[in-house]
Amino acid sequence: MALTKQQKKNIIKKHSDNEANTGLAETQIAILTSEINNLSEHLKNNKKDFSSKRGLFKKVSLRKSLLNNLEKKDIERYRKIVKELKLRN
Repeated sequence: MALTKQQKKNIIKKHSDNEANTGLAETQIAILTSEINNLSEHLKNNKKDFSSKRGLFKKVSLRKSLLNNLEKKDIERYRKIVKELKLRN
């Protein structure tokens, strides 16, 4: 259910300028998207897991606020990350 260290490293390497900089909005959004996808798959099989559902909603809310902030500050970076992660059609 949770991301392994190697999966997280790969996401950071792909979406960050260096491996130590995990604070970039793009990196955080990519990690949250991966976690959201994992939780969604888990909830398809476990419909009554309400604590995981609550965690999913919190992650979606956090990703939405990060995306909104990025859109306000730098529209080009926002468009790039949305296109890479295929978030909005």
